Amino acid sequence: MSVRSDWKDFLDRWKVLTFYQRFEQLVTLALSALLIVVILAAMWNLFLRVTVGLVIEGALDPTDHAVFQAVFGAIFTVIIALEFKRSIVVSVETHDTVFHVRTVVLVALLALLRKFIILDLDKTDAATIAALALATLALGGIYWIIRRQDREAMVQGRRIADRD
Repeated sequence: MSVRSDWKDFLDRWKVLTFYQRFEQLVTLALSALLIVVILAAMWNLFLRVTVGLVIEGALDPTDHAVFQAVFGAIFTVIIALEFKRSIVVSVETHDTVFHVRTVVLVALLALLRKFIILDLDKTDAATIAALALATLALGGIYWIIRRQDREAMVQGRRIADRD
């Protein structure tokens, strides 16, 4: 599709939106723009950290556990921001008025994964690790329930379509 046809489609859809739906679309577009700035800043920071610290100066030892945690923590920060940005773009493209809970749960699971990667086990008490593990299990359970409901709804939709 060309930019012109995309713009025309956008304007056609914009005309039928309610005031509040237009407000939601503008907010999601603004969030999307802000997330682009955050992603670019995080990428620049990661690029400088790896290029200057690791390659040019040789000050960062990639076999050092702290360096590994810092670099992969920064990488996961970018991944989380990209996933969050993608969920906003999907919301705008599909014209959903709310974010899918599944996407929010997945982003939260990614954030917990990042936390586990950068966690310094020598300085973290057992209660904190247990709380993070419990949160991971709870989010995993929620995600499983949501996926099951989505599959059941899809099967029900097929049954209804088959009857018609």
